[in-house]
Amino acid sequence: MVNEPQAELLSRAQAGDSAAFRELTDPYRRELQVHCYRMLGSLQDAEDALQEALLTAWQGLGEFAGRSSLRTWLYRVTTNGCLNARRAAGRRPGKAWSVPGVEPPEPNRVSEVVWLEPFPDSLIDGAMDARVSPEANYERRESISLAFVKALQLLPPRQLAVLILRDVLGFHAQEVAEMLDATVESANSALKRARAGLEQQRLPTVPRESSPAPASPTEDAIVTKFVGAYESADLDALVALLTDDVFMSMPPLALEFEGRDVVARFCANLFGSGRRFDVMRTRANGQPAFGVYLRAATGPRPGTGLIVLTLSSDRICAINRFESSVLGWFGLPQSLPSP
Repeated sequence: MVNEPQAELLSRAQAGDSAAFRELTDPYRRELQVHCYRMLGSLQDAEDALQEALLTAWQGLGEFAGRSSLRTWLYRVTTNGCLNARRAAGRRPGKAWSVPGVEPPEPNRVSEVVWLEPFPDSLIDGAMDARVSPEANYERRESISLAFVKALQLLPPRQLAVLILRDVLGFHAQEVAEMLDATVESANSALKRARAGLEQQRLPTVPRESSPAPASPTEDAIVTKFVGAYESADLDALVALLTDDVFMSMPPLALEFEGRDVVARFCANLFGSGRRFDVMRTRANGQPAFGVYLRAATGPRPGTGLIVLTLSSDRICAINRFESSVLGWFGLPQSLPSP
């Protein structure tokens, strides 16, 4: 199942030509990285898993006999590598709150997925559209959203793999069973349990109403209002943008807040300390995102984190805040010059 141009490259790669191997696998690198991210929930872990998978593929290329497509074989190698990485990682502890001068309200939720990281839209573009099967059950944006990726992390590893391969990527049951060295019956059983597990979670970060299209007038209007309210520390204007059941999380902190009142108290504590912020726009996980920088009377304005919004109709239904260490992934500076 290898076309003629691939066959020549494959022959050279199996003979030890590393340049041919890179040419053979580069067209799949971006989509495999997205696959690793869905499996692991962390961009850093995804990149490590991808590199390990490509090394495994290079070392085992002689075993590829062409009975499946090269893409399917690469997904098999990558999926099993991610399963090993998930099993090895185990449960990871969250960090403690450490913002001086700001005391958060009592959280009303605790996160189990403290390793969740944002994924830059610049790495998503072109990675999925052309290769997602019509059999897939999830739309492009939904399949990479923070809410969905977080929900995936709560599934047992094997169920997670089957659900992504079947419902997100649209591989057939027989293909998935072969990838996981399982029977079709056991793969279908795992898929049924995974679907039920996602349904039971009903995470508050999933919009009740449809999100506006990226770069649409509706999205731009919400983003503009949010930036104005956040930079001016206008609490009333900010709260007016939130749904009643708005949800806030701050990985790698385990703290989570659900409901407009508690999120409003958090923002009031943040602004009430006299802290003021500037933001730079970007996009993560198909959603509006912002690098956040602390204003200073003199000197540079240090980055404090990255905020990703989830929108529902014309309101904000979720706010996810990540540490400043992720800013560079989005081409954002670690600090801004003095105004």
